[in-house]
Amino acid sequence: MVREISYLYSELTIDIKYLSTMLGFPDGDLPEPFGEYVVQAIQEAEFLCDIRGAFRFSENSEFSANNSLILVEGLEFGIGKTVAKELRNAASVAFFICTAGERISRRSQELLVGDDPVLGYVFDLLGSMIVESATDKMQVEIEKIALFGGLQITNRYSPGYCKWSVADQHKLFSLFPPNCCGIRLTDSALMYPIKSVSGIIGIGADVSFREYNCNLCTQVDCFQRNHHRMI
Repeated sequence: MVREISYLYSELTIDIKYLSTMLGFPDGDLPEPFGEYVVQAIQEAEFLCDIRGAFRFSENSEFSANNSLILVEGLEFGIGKTVAKELRNAASVAFFICTAGERISRRSQELLVGDDPVLGYVFDLLGSMIVESATDKMQVEIEKIALFGGLQITNRYSPGYCKWSVADQHKLFSLFPPNCCGIRLTDSALMYPIKSVSGIIGIGADVSFREYNCNLCTQVDCFQRNHHRMI
């Protein structure tokens, strides 16, 4: 069963210090026009966002002998050895999708190719932070359900990272209704709206939540990797 959730922008935790750091000002002292741009983006985001997510639990997860594949409901996901190591003791998994909505993505793109690319970049970063914050909340919901059954969860992992092929997005999205949460895939497995995420969380009595071990990953544009480097 797919459970859909929506969030208000006011329910999210937006780390302004992190946004400042990603803009190149780790001390939080934003010179103009950046200070004005951040205030503007944060104010507009409340009206631009359409924050929605969905998740579903799957039973009978099976790992292949080479420890880099997982078989769920007849679908084979090539999650790679790094993710497989984190999920290897899982009895089941939860798949999730989440988006900040189309309007904030469109606002960012219009500014980036228009007359104010710096403001567009601020919106781009803020959109990423919004969808990650919403996914944090959804992960907490998944954890509550797991804990109710006496189980634990792993961290979350997404196609396209840790050597998990982004092509598996098509398999992942086949587990959800078409256009679920307003998210759709391109033929090349990219999500639209752009500010969307998807992935998997392991569940079981013998799994544990671990922070991302970014030293083992070579993905330089990972949002989580950059976040952990900045804090």
